[in-house]
Amino acid sequence: MIQKKPLGDLLVEAGIITVKTLERALERQRGSGKRLGQILEEMSVITGEELIDALSKQLSYKTVKGFSEYTFPPELLALVPQDMAVQKLVFPLKLKETMLALAINDPFDQETIEFLAKKNRLQVIPILATRQELMIAIEKHYLHGKMKDMERQKILVVEDTAPVATIIQVALLKEGFDVLVANDGVEGLKQAVAEKPDLIICDAVMPRMDGFGLMRALRANPSTADIPMILLTSKATGEDEQRALEAGFIDFIAKPVQPIRIVTRVKRAFELLKRFK
Repeated sequence: MIQKKPLGDLLVEAGIITVKTLERALERQRGSGKRLGQILEEMSVITGEELIDALSKQLSYKTVKGFSEYTFPPELLALVPQDMAVQKLVFPLKLKETMLALAINDPFDQETIEFLAKKNRLQVIPILATRQELMIAIEKHYLHGKMKDMERQKILVVEDTAPVATIIQVALLKEGFDVLVANDGVEGLKQAVAEKPDLIICDAVMPRMDGFGLMRALRANPSTADIPMILLTSKATGEDEQRALEAGFIDFIAKPVQPIRIVTRVKRAFELLKRFK
């Protein structure tokens, strides 16, 4: 079993971040559904390589780099379901007798490791890898390079419930879209201004800024005023739909979300936008 000491404490002890930086990261992490390591990378206070090197020293785990360029047989890839690879950022590296070497970014995700061990009746040996390396490998070997297309369309998902955001993200990644995720309206506004996505899917009710507030803020900025938006909401009455369309949303999707419905509506939105260009 690995140590239960929090990741932040390990990084502070290793001298990679300060206590104040950790406090800021933990504040930013609250309610985001993101892992601390991802938050620290987004804050540009730690690189992916520094993160896994620190964890490797503290937990005595091996690390792996450059594996995305290798060739992996289909039977090996089948040991990790595609959805789990995308959602959990794990990748099967090698099968030897009853042992499966698994590239991971979060060594504290024992639930995933135990699930794969039980599912495949194998001993799982976790090996640390950077988020970037894992994403490249998953895109190439599970999604068959769909996301390598430079013309792929970029979608920003603004949703404060992490499981819902993940369902949407995985469904759209499978279709070859480039997907960004923000966990509230303010973060969504920042990403929209910085990234200029081709489409935004946002929840109606969110902390700090709701979907309608996000719509107004984006329309007030000339650089984002023309970005089309789809509203997600648990309220599906005719009045709610009318309000959404009158506010400027191009479509309206009722919760609970279903992957096939999300993909269908997104593709329809892009088809309609293409016709009116």
